[in-house]
Amino acid sequence: MPALIQWWTQDLQQLSPTAFEDAVFAHGSDVLRRWTEPHRRYHNTRHLVEVFWALEELEQVDEISADEAVVARVAAWFHDAVYDPRATAGANESDSADLARELLPGLDVDPDQVEQIASLVLLTAGHDGEAPDGLTRSFLDADLWILSAPDSRFDDYCRQVRSEYAHVPEVAYRFGRAALLRGFAERERIYRTDFAHAEWEPPARDNLERELARLAAPDLEAT
Repeated sequence: MPALIQWWTQDLQQLSPTAFEDAVFAHGSDVLRRWTEPHRRYHNTRHLVEVFWALEELEQVDEISADEAVVARVAAWFHDAVYDPRATAGANESDSADLARELLPGLDVDPDQVEQIASLVLLTAGHDGEAPDGLTRSFLDADLWILSAPDSRFDDYCRQVRSEYAHVPEVAYRFGRAALLRGFAERERIYRTDFAHAEWEPPARDNLERELARLAAPDLEAT
């Protein structure tokens, strides 16, 4: 059994102890298959695992409780489960939330938790909604951990995103990508939890500054 399916199974068993084992495995395999689609370069299982690692770090510093972390990890499984770079803005997140609403009731997950997970997924569309609790703040911060990654990983991420959008002409890509990243760089706080704000934000701002400079320099190799 792939390690990721084991993680999925453990979390679903904790979230919904009455779920049938075969159904847990079948739905987990379907979601994992989506994460391994060939058109994905960044939005793949490496990103998923990095979100898990970020959540673990936030749990260790008490930004999120152990029970909340289970919900956050299940939401992470769904947050990019549907991913089409050609989709209109917000469509992937909406379709991913709908997938959670479709699959999780069949695993006997409490309806309130299903909607909580779907709501978390929807917030990743713009990362600009309200985050009133530690679960929401930690989930959103974990999804943006990549902005604070070591230089080599961040640069890989930039190249991977460009590859996913290979169908977009260079000038249009640079303009749109710069607008998106500038939106984060101009926020008073990129990260919502105190820990991430203190520890992840400084490298994230350095990374964003470097990538924005690259995007503004058309003589450089595209990232």
